[in-house]
Amino acid sequence: MDAEAIKEFGAKVQMLIEGRSLTRQETYEMFREVLLNRQPDLQQGAFLAALVGKGETAEEIAGAWEAIDELDTAHTSPALTGDLFENSGTGMDRLKTFNVSSAAAVVAASCGVKMARHGARALTSRCGTVDILEAIGVAVECDVSIVQKSIEKAGIGLFNGMSPKVHPGALGRILSQIRFGSTLNIAASLANPARPAYGLRGVYHERLLKTAGEVMRNIGYVRGMVAHGKDEASGLGMDEISPCGETLVHEFFSAECREYVIRPEELGIKRIPFEQIAFSGSLEAESARFLEVLSGKGHQGCIDFTCLNAGAILYLSGKCDTPAEGVEISRDAINSGKALAKLRQWVSIQDAGNGEGTKRLEAKLEGIRELSASVKSR
Repeated sequence: MDAEAIKEFGAKVQMLIEGRSLTRQETYEMFREVLLNRQPDLQQGAFLAALVGKGETAEEIAGAWEAIDELDTAHTSPALTGDLFENSGTGMDRLKTFNVSSAAAVVAASCGVKMARHGARALTSRCGTVDILEAIGVAVECDVSIVQKSIEKAGIGLFNGMSPKVHPGALGRILSQIRFGSTLNIAASLANPARPAYGLRGVYHERLLKTAGEVMRNIGYVRGMVAHGKDEASGLGMDEISPCGETLVHEFFSAECREYVIRPEELGIKRIPFEQIAFSGSLEAESARFLEVLSGKGHQGCIDFTCLNAGAILYLSGKCDTPAEGVEISRDAINSGKALAKLRQWVSIQDAGNGEGTKRLEAKLEGIRELSASVKSR
């Protein structure tokens, strides 16, 4: 490693420790050093921690995204009519919930929104997007060409943010070594190979609402919403639109921005205790609940949670005029069987090539049916 480069990098870290911000270009250059592994591990970790400790600016997050997008992302361009949509959360929130972003994406796709998802395995959460979708049959270690095909044919696909087939360089190395929130929670999650122009993004702290929105606009998003939900009882936050309390929102459309509060009852949803949407304890239980929710079989709190978030996607993508209308469209998609049909189609197309995903999905659905029949017969 170059001694002078290490010294210069360390000087920039010291700037951050002292509370001074970097320009987008300076941050880009430092993340290049990290991604190319040109700095000692201690300096790389110190840099990530110092950025968070200071509080990242929109320019710094955009610089980090630019380095990841340029150096460590396998890009693809699905051939579609209309715009691509992405939804995800930053993680690092205090409240660990049902995997609502994945359920909402399936519901939105069943209503005609083209979803290009970009997720990760569990790092700061207990059950990541990649974990649960793999458990129900979606192939998550596939080439980006397979994901592109899935987006084109099924209207939904998932890029595994920790796969070397998606990020062939250093991102997986870095994420596998840290267990704290960093600039990567936003920058890396935005490094979507398909570069969608519309997005719903949850953040773990309300101070990130405006910053994340500004970053999204800076890197090419046309319309989006950044949300931080609350649990009324505990006062803790989540990186989703909440059915348990108010949700703080930063919405933008081109250069126009506005901030407001979503209250679930204003969208036709009764507030519920957090326990109804809390992580259930295991991947097996979560995958079963996920399928039951998309089938409309019980777990009303999680269904409402899903409809709140899917409704926002439908609103932002222009499928309806208000989030409240989007909630009702989402509920109809679940009750009519459209959402489960879309999931089946997705699993069959984003497949490893041997049909194992569909077999896994159908086996889990059969298990749910058998359990339901057994309960009813008692």
